Amino acid sequence: MTTTHAPAYARETWQTLEPYHGAVYFSPEAHDAYAALGVESGTGYFASRAAALGPVAPEVVIATFYNFNPKAVRAALPAAWRTAPPEEFLAARLAGIDATLRRILGAGVLASEELRRAAELGRRAAESTQAHLHGRPLFAAHAALPWPDEPHLVLWHAQTLLREFRGDGHVTALLGAGLSGIEALVTHAAAGPVGAGALRTTRSWTPDEWAGAVEGLRTRGWLASGPEPAFTAEGKERRSEVEAATDRLAAAPYTALGRDGCAELRDLVRPWSRSLATELMPWAAARPKD
Repeated sequence: MTTTHAPAYARETWQTLEPYHGAVYFSPEAHDAYAALGVESGTGYFASRAAALGPVAPEVVIATFYNFNPKAVRAALPAAWRTAPPEEFLAARLAGIDATLRRILGAGVLASEELRRAAELGRRAAESTQAHLHGRPLFAAHAALPWPDEPHLVLWHAQTLLREFRGDGHVTALLGAGLSGIEALVTHAAAGPVGAGALRTTRSWTPDEWAGAVEGLRTRGWLASGPEPAFTAEGKERRSEVEAATDRLAAAPYTALGRDGCAELRDLVRPWSRSLATELMPWAAARPKD
């Protein structure tokens, strides 16, 4: 696979595998594991995903997670670290996704040669990113964690690394475009398919804060007038540039895996991702795209 075509394969492979990682954010077992540590699910999200960074200040999470309301982050941290240390949140997260994958995919899939092969391919792609740590703090923190032993968790950890690798690059692209965290969400809503209401509430922004961001983007020529965020021609082009830059910055591990390796990995993981999306993320059940 040439680097010219790598961005397309990077996006396709990420889209197919993303539900395999993203299941952890909707996993009842993970939420129960955080509750056992003494925190509710929202705090558990921030603490478990940030735990690879260590007991960091909320400002570090505001910077790396990017599009969440800083007030929500400060409400969760550092209080979570007084409830349990980061290593316990990491263990709870891994135990939660382990239980979820076992429940939804079943023992047959977990013991299969197909899953072992997918784990091998995913790990190969993820480990190739060790040469590209610069400017990717959240990815680098997760890359320093030990690899699990069991194939279904190896695959999950591999996709976690690939997902955070892409995410750090996406933040770079958003900053280059001059978009703040909330503005990035507004443009995401304008691009679809996730609605403005869901994006605003899940990231804890108030209606007034959202309206202010919308008005600011209209003033700058990104959005047209109307009740919902809608791009101008200029805004659509500029958001497309952000996505293209993100794809380029995310391409390296998929280039390392190669065209055939990416296709094989997608074919293997697609049915598992669909099962997880159908069970935990019904609004995304039509994904991953072929």
